[in-house]
Amino acid sequence: MKRMWLAGVLVLTVTVPAAAQIGGILGKANKAVEVGKKVADLRISDEDEREIGAAVSQKVRQRYGVVQDPAVHRYVSLVGAVVAHASTRPGIAWQFIVLDTDGVNAFAAPGGFIHITRGALALMGSEAELAGVLAHEAIHVTEKHTINAIRNNKLKDLGLEMAPGGGLTKEAINKIAGEAYNLIYAGYSRGEELESDRLGIVLADKAGYNPKGLGGFLTALTARNKSASEKQGLFASHPEMKERLEKLDKMIVDQKLTATAVLADRYRAAISYKPAAQTEIAQVAAGTSGLTGGAKEEPKKDEPAPPKKRGFALGGLLKPGGEENKTAQVTGSGGSRGVDTERGAKGGGNPAIVVVTLTAADIEQFKKDGKLR
Repeated sequence: MKRMWLAGVLVLTVTVPAAAQIGGILGKANKAVEVGKKVADLRISDEDEREIGAAVSQKVRQRYGVVQDPAVHRYVSLVGAVVAHASTRPGIAWQFIVLDTDGVNAFAAPGGFIHITRGALALMGSEAELAGVLAHEAIHVTEKHTINAIRNNKLKDLGLEMAPGGGLTKEAINKIAGEAYNLIYAGYSRGEELESDRLGIVLADKAGYNPKGLGGFLTALTARNKSASEKQGLFASHPEMKERLEKLDKMIVDQKLTATAVLADRYRAAISYKPAAQTEIAQVAAGTSGLTGGAKEEPKKDEPAPPKKRGFALGGLLKPGGEENKTAQVTGSGGSRGVDTERGAKGGGNPAIVVVTLTAADIEQFKKDGKLR
């Protein structure tokens, strides 16, 4: 009997904490379900997306500055408008911004903000190449690569709350914008890049541009960096770039893309920048090119080389690393292979947007002059 009583005590001493543990587990599970439901219910409207993109663009402009040349912005905006109007989201407020840096880069922020650097424009030889890069970046917007990545991987960690009407609160938009900038800065996944390649050349062709423009630009960049002492980004693996270019050529044949507009003369009449060798691109000091666009300064000669950082954007466009599948893990994995020199390039000091006003008649005339579709 005594033994039985002891057994009963033992049962009790074990059962009570176990129940507490189970209760704790169930509580956490319920909380996870609740958070998951909140995430599932969270709606990111086009207006929210635009606000997120605007906040990201502001950070980027503070980091690299903006070319204060209305003529250059008007030309890039016209090419971008032709491409964007042929996309699956022609109605959003697309905006094309030329960043003031010798670094070669381009990237998209949610809501239709497309950035391209002065260094990238300098390396291009035709309007078809510009259209190819802008189309590639536009696909990141139309397919909502950044927004989907955050929704799938980050929202639960951000502890977001919905506004009473069901949309995002201002605080939530700011949190998502910060995360979006981090993701864009790290670069897209291989799957997302390949999707942008595939859909981008179709989009360029639909607008009337020779679909070989993107491949032509990537080839020019490969040639420009062939003497780099250290392989970065795509140059970490030339065979992969070769494979990517071959895929582009095959897609053009398989999809019977036949647009012919190259418009090299019109491009040269509008863009007169000279490309800088990769070794001549001024760099910001380590720790000053952070996500908030910290103060920039030249590194001192006696200082050790800054640590390597992950590349982004066109670095993402250029790097074929990472997994084949389109995962929304945006990024990171491929980002570590980014073009560090381009990402760390020194930028200008004026982040102000150059306002360009285009009418429907302006765009139609531009298309007519270039014999575009």
